[in-house]
Amino acid sequence: MQLILDSVSHRYGDVRVLSDVSLTIPEGQIVCIVGPSGCGKSTLLRFLGGLERPGAGKVLQSGPLPDGCLNPLTYVFQDFALLPWRDVTGNISLVLEDHGIKGAKAARIIDDVLIRTKLSDFRNALPKQLSGGMKQRVAIARALAVSPAVMLMDEPLSALDAQTRELLMDDLVSLWTRTPFTAVYVTHNLAEAVRLGHRIVVLSRRPGTIRDVVEIDMPLDQRRAGNPTLEAHQARLWQLMREEAEAADKELSNV
Repeated sequence: MQLILDSVSHRYGDVRVLSDVSLTIPEGQIVCIVGPSGCGKSTLLRFLGGLERPGAGKVLQSGPLPDGCLNPLTYVFQDFALLPWRDVTGNISLVLEDHGIKGAKAARIIDDVLIRTKLSDFRNALPKQLSGGMKQRVAIARALAVSPAVMLMDEPLSALDAQTRELLMDDLVSLWTRTPFTAVYVTHNLAEAVRLGHRIVVLSRRPGTIRDVVEIDMPLDQRRAGNPTLEAHQARLWQLMREEAEAADKELSNV
């Protein structure tokens, strides 16, 4: 399934947040969205997920859902959003219970996503017993359990330390390499964007418009820190963003 933004614009009161954004999210790709603070990245994600409707323009879905899809769209948040009184298995089973899936069928799905996210040995652990990285693995496993058509990921690694971010990026690459999925990944971290993104959408400062779409033609499992090609892409992204990021920071400071 593809997601399509068609001439999307939006304002909150007198503040224009987005202006005439048109974009297609291709099936089987990770599309990263970057831009200065306050440029509308998370707002765009909410429109894609149906949490809000844009003031103008359309958000469309095109194409069939994947086999076994329970939720066409599912979120992965930066704060994990785990229930503290449920163990790992219980947090994952919650999304299946919403669809009436229990017993042996639920157990098969949970076992599969635990294996895929390297969590099998932690199935009975409570969130308070897990590191930040492990909590985010649980959140990703929960998202995978519903076989979504598109995962909407809002700064999922921003609350983690640098080493844990690297490990989680490796995990996401491994997951995608084994079974390609579609994702929209909002981040302020350009190193994450060039590590994970097949396409990187650069938004201008508010009101956010698309300045450029950078495509990286390199397999995800061949991307490593220090790679000259990735460093060149990261430098180009920063060049696109630097002046606008500085201007956006001044605007936000004056609000």
